[in-house]
Amino acid sequence: MGMIALDGFSWIAGEWRTSTTSKTAKSINPATGEAIGLFDDADEASVRAAIAAASAAFYNSGWSSTPRLRASVLLEFANLLATDRKRIAALLTAEHGKPIAQSLVEVDLSVSELRYYAGLARNIFGRVIELESGLYSMIGKEPSGVTAIIVPWNAPIILLIRSLAPALAAGCTCVIKAAPQTALTSAAVLRLLAQVTDLPAGAVNSFSETGHEGAKLLVEDQDVRVISYTGSTQVGKQIAVAATSKMKRVNLELGGSAPVILLDDADLESAVPQIVRAAVFISGQQCVAASRLLVSNTRLEEAKALFARSLKGVVVGPGSDPAAQMGPMIDLAARDRILHLVDAVREPDEIVVRGVALDGRHAIGAFVTPSLVHVRDPKSPLITDEIFGPILTLQSFDTDAEALERANASRFGLAASVWSGDLARAQRLARQIEAGTVWINMHGALHPEVETGGYKESGVGRLHGVDAMNEFLQSKHTAWTTKQGA
Repeated sequence: MGMIALDGFSWIAGEWRTSTTSKTAKSINPATGEAIGLFDDADEASVRAAIAAASAAFYNSGWSSTPRLRASVLLEFANLLATDRKRIAALLTAEHGKPIAQSLVEVDLSVSELRYYAGLARNIFGRVIELESGLYSMIGKEPSGVTAIIVPWNAPIILLIRSLAPALAAGCTCVIKAAPQTALTSAAVLRLLAQVTDLPAGAVNSFSETGHEGAKLLVEDQDVRVISYTGSTQVGKQIAVAATSKMKRVNLELGGSAPVILLDDADLESAVPQIVRAAVFISGQQCVAASRLLVSNTRLEEAKALFARSLKGVVVGPGSDPAAQMGPMIDLAARDRILHLVDAVREPDEIVVRGVALDGRHAIGAFVTPSLVHVRDPKSPLITDEIFGPILTLQSFDTDAEALERANASRFGLAASVWSGDLARAQRLARQIEAGTVWINMHGALHPEVETGGYKESGVGRLHGVDAMNEFLQSKHTAWTTKQGA
């Protein structure tokens, strides 16, 4: 990429700027270990300025009360992103490491999401009721106010847009904390939004930081009314506690450990390659990744052989290589964590496929091949914790009831899948699985029109779909009477 340049500025009050300390940080390509650019490492003054700008835009511009304007801005943003999809996807692949095909899918999903909420922006309705003759009550929907969006690095475009689009459609103004690992990608996407001339200055602001002080300030500042966070359960709990003390609304999508139930009548030849793709997508660094294989004992050895063969065939390499099916982990520490988890496996558990770091010309990158572990100890951390990497675990069951018990034996409840040749049987199990999304004979498909979110420790609230608007709207009751002398 040539000489390292400062590409990731903070965007505050309609201007691209650096912090008063002029502190910068490097963005690293995890496939090569090379720096591809610099971003502004925001300080407290920058974050406070971003909050003040969002507050001023909310109260002093017409943004919150002009739905047609909001729809127009979202549509223009979508069109700009669609036109520039190849450049943005290439930057995402360079900064994150994911295969270019996955980056293009992420951009396209984000365009679709923006267009969906552009339509919903013009469809925010309330209701009026005449309680008795001449006595009226009206319920109106109003934007909640300044919204903080804290974005993770694993899918930084779509996980930004799925909060930003409904928040803007609702009439909120926003402050975005972009992940430092993908700060350049986030800045490039928001520079497209900055080209939309009808967007009021300060309606959207953004910054990145290598620490957490800015994020804490977003949670603590009284002018921020909503926190939309995607990330780990541990951090989500901390945000929830801090936000509750300020009576803020929170929208949290947190960790996951998705069970994959393969019943005795499942079509394994068809299922296995689909599940493996869902397991290694984004190198397994996603909360809905296929993680815990639950296989009928009658098909256990067959499934074990098919999964082993498929996982060994996964092509691991730089995301810029069209042949790569799985890119690197986000950094060397993440790679080493996965290798340590595999090395820590002990009897009675069995390593069926051992993942290894790539050597040769790829040794400098954060590459690790997928693993498969047959887990017999239900207290194994590979079962109880979120792996967030390319390790598939395998457990067996005898009955549908036992499969369901194993699937629900988790503090997480974000996603799951059931595989069977009997749709009615699969639907019965799906209804009893404690997860916000359950796929049948598929795994991983998410759409702008369909709400997603978690049960248990996987989160609070919903994004995507019509219900996501409610995360950023509040209801106001107005009452009056036409009775004389009342």
